[in-house]
Amino acid sequence: MPNPDRPPRARRVGPGPLTAGAVAVALAAGGTWLVRDGGTDGGGPPLPPAPSGRTAAATVPAPTPAPVPAAPPLPASAPTRIRIPAIKVDAPMTGVGLTTTRALATPPMEQRNLAAWYRDGTSPGAAGNALVIGHADNRSGPAVFYRLGLLRPGDTVSVTRKDRRTAVFTVDSVRVFPKQDFPDALVYGPTDRAELRVITCGGKFDRRTGYESNTVVFAHLTSVR
Repeated sequence: MPNPDRPPRARRVGPGPLTAGAVAVALAAGGTWLVRDGGTDGGGPPLPPAPSGRTAAATVPAPTPAPVPAAPPLPASAPTRIRIPAIKVDAPMTGVGLTTTRALATPPMEQRNLAAWYRDGTSPGAAGNALVIGHADNRSGPAVFYRLGLLRPGDTVSVTRKDRRTAVFTVDSVRVFPKQDFPDALVYGPTDRAELRVITCGGKFDRRTGYESNTVVFAHLTSVR
């Protein structure tokens, strides 16, 4: 997750979306955990294609808006399951908060097919940026979001909620950002429509320094079932 070397900041986090700085700090410890228990083959999970022949990890472009119209936001409701047909993800979801060090907790490492959402922020389908995180791998092999970098604009992410509605998001873009240059405002900035950010580790894995990057999927609500 975003730069685990960034020092924590003293910041009160209440209900609603985290600020950009607070989210970046929150995700730091989760990344450290994934780095420690992640894969060690040096290859790392699949990456999206590099724009214009450049390496994806070195490029930080803004997401390209998808042509699919946005659907009106839903009332808040906790998510229970996430499905991403293009990469064969079908996983239960759990809520996570902040640890005592004001870091965003992550799903249990031993549960490879489990995703998490930030329960004190926006719920998927409601107005704002909903944050979903999951591990790319663990010591046993690939985990829930290992293939996240293979998604393409136009793919869908479906989130089933406790209110029995399913929020369907269309992928706008998939980007890989270096940990040392993670664009907080771009990923976590405010939005009036219902959007989704799905985040995992990406890039090459080094036993000493961990994953070099983060893979981020940008998506927006396009329908409700």
